[in-house]
Amino acid sequence: MNREQIYTTVLGPVVTEKATMGSEHGQVTFRVTMDATKPRIKQAVEALFSVKVKSVNTLRVKGKTKRFRGVKGRRSDWKKAIVTLEDGQSIDVMGGV
Repeated sequence: MNREQIYTTVLGPVVTEKATMGSEHGQVTFRVTMDATKPRIKQAVEALFSVKVKSVNTLRVKGKTKRFRGVKGRRSDWKKAIVTLEDGQSIDVMGGV
């Protein structure tokens, strides 16, 4: 897996209250591409942050239907990966890569 594939697989961290609570248990949440697989996500995170990944859980987030000035629109679907790190490993998501 080359550098370009790594950066296109992991799009960025998800910074929400729920994702931050996962950091207490050694979990980090990332936004990933829709076609990313668990082994590919694991490789990308290990290469980017130099950590050991224990497991990867993924889920698809369905886009909401919204209205703006009476016009119906829809947000796009996206994929989220919850990465559990080995004991003693950590990632600073607020710092740069």
